[in-house]
Amino acid sequence: MINQFPRWKNVLVILVTVAGILYALPNIYGEDPAVQVSRANVVGVDQATMAAVEDALRATGLPYRDLTRRDGFLFATFEDTEHQLAALDALRVELGRGWVVALNRVSRTPAWLRAIGGGPMNLGLDLVGGVHFLLEVDLVAAVTQAEERFENGIRATLRNENIRYGLISRPSGTNGIRVTFRDAAERDRAQRVIAGAFDVLTVRAVDDTEIALVASLSDAEKDSVRRFAVEQNLITLRNRVNELGVAEPLVQRQGEHRIVVQLPGVQDTARAKEILGSTATLEWRMVYDEGDPFEARQSGRTPVGARLYQDQQGNPVLLRRDVIATGDQLTGATSGIDSESGSPAVFITLDATAARRMGQTTRENLNRPMAVVMIENRSETVERGGEMVTARQTVEEVISVATIRGVFSARFQITGLQPQEAGNLALLLRAGALAAPMDIVEERTVGPSMGADNIAQGFNAVLIGFTIVIVFVAFYYRAFGLVANLALFMNLVFIIAVMSMIPGATLTMPGIAGIVLTVGMAIDANVLIFERIREELRLGNSPQAAVHAGYDKAFSSIADANVTTLIAAVVLFLFGTGPIKGFAVTLSIGIITSMFTAIIGTRAVVNAIWGGRKMRDLPI
Repeated sequence: MINQFPRWKNVLVILVTVAGILYALPNIYGEDPAVQVSRANVVGVDQATMAAVEDALRATGLPYRDLTRRDGFLFATFEDTEHQLAALDALRVELGRGWVVALNRVSRTPAWLRAIGGGPMNLGLDLVGGVHFLLEVDLVAAVTQAEERFENGIRATLRNENIRYGLISRPSGTNGIRVTFRDAAERDRAQRVIAGAFDVLTVRAVDDTEIALVASLSDAEKDSVRRFAVEQNLITLRNRVNELGVAEPLVQRQGEHRIVVQLPGVQDTARAKEILGSTATLEWRMVYDEGDPFEARQSGRTPVGARLYQDQQGNPVLLRRDVIATGDQLTGATSGIDSESGSPAVFITLDATAARRMGQTTRENLNRPMAVVMIENRSETVERGGEMVTARQTVEEVISVATIRGVFSARFQITGLQPQEAGNLALLLRAGALAAPMDIVEERTVGPSMGADNIAQGFNAVLIGFTIVIVFVAFYYRAFGLVANLALFMNLVFIIAVMSMIPGATLTMPGIAGIVLTVGMAIDANVLIFERIREELRLGNSPQAAVHAGYDKAFSSIADANVTTLIAAVVLFLFGTGPIKGFAVTLSIGIITSMFTAIIGTRAVVNAIWGGRKMRDLPI
């Protein structure tokens, strides 16, 4: 009997092995400390941006290793962290406002490996240090704020219909807007009008101490408001962490109304809270086209009825003082394709009050430019008189100017943008302000030295466990043990390769624990196979028949043990959070790769060495 794999199986083993080595390789090159530079709210890096950063670096006088473009950012790499930190402070001063200067690390992975998608694993907060926040979105406040936006709309609607009412209020401790009337007939008429004008409101008549009706959001609309609040806060936080200069930040939803924010490399929790808690709003204003903005900035005199702003590039823009709509009246903003022109567009949805104002303005200002202004209130910790104090700064910036091409009100679109610009503008419109208040319910800090210790301890745990196993197996199973050790080593390579290939996958301390556990489980499969082969040899079977029977008979036991563990790992991933997920991910990957290396990988090597030979005994 001859033990040989079909050619396609041998080719499969070779291809998987080569791919595993290639995608695990970037992890041995290490990383350089770097400063990441980009223009605030601008996608991509152009030649002007690169030239400005080069000039700023020369002005700092600090030696830098390289300046490269990657993933839409500029990275200046340095020899050590001392120069990196000095460059961070110097570049922030040189470049000024409108730039995002961030600490980062750049892999030394060669360009040919990056070209095929190769890159090192992302390391978690517990391995590189940083801060962790668990934020809870106030969904009750989100619903309350949504209902408050309808109060002015109801008041305006009743006035337009000449319906007399007494008082419009929001009773404390209750949901909805309460409107009182003098008689039931007027109340019933108002109920029909409000229900017709606002289809998302449930309007009911009440007769308690007075004649009144209560308008509240429908259950479906409340669910929509809650979802929108969490999603908008999520986008807002992702947008804001860029200000902190974080490499590989994690901002993700946890459960129904909680958001986890992990900022690796950040040690200043006060600074993180300031950025995450800063507020922003939006305004739509008509462009004041009767004056020269450059002349107004130079002379310091603004025309009557106008205000001077500046755009993202620092150019002056004159806008009218009258506000058309504000960000708290925004109910939706998405990017897409204009059905008529086929060009990128941003689709905006406003509430009823803003819609009427927008409709009137666009009707009267066709073919004239309208601007979107972002107003952000930032809190910064500065030194004054030898003490660190918190100072608030208001930044007003024009983020878009578009020409009005038609009359619109509640829903309209902005065109004339590139695809990336349209997506970015939609993001800014949605993320301009937090949709609902948030509370920090959990906060912890991991120091960089602790992260380095964790890496060292994790590496030592894997190394010690791996060494003990390979020494025992080589001694106990002789040449077959060396084959098992090769498979065990390749299993580690495959785990690292898969973790490096999966977008967003992050290695944490619990993940290292999963790898250590996988080392034991991987060798367990070979132990089952080798003991089966020994048993077949004791029964008098030939070496080739013993190998064939050993792999066949051990398969069911190996599959049963690994599949049940894999099911447990999947359950941990689905229902666990944070560290539990990290453990489950590496354990799941390790189980799958260990079955491949232990069953198919070792069989391919055994077949290649002993499969075509006539032997009286096996080195096992």
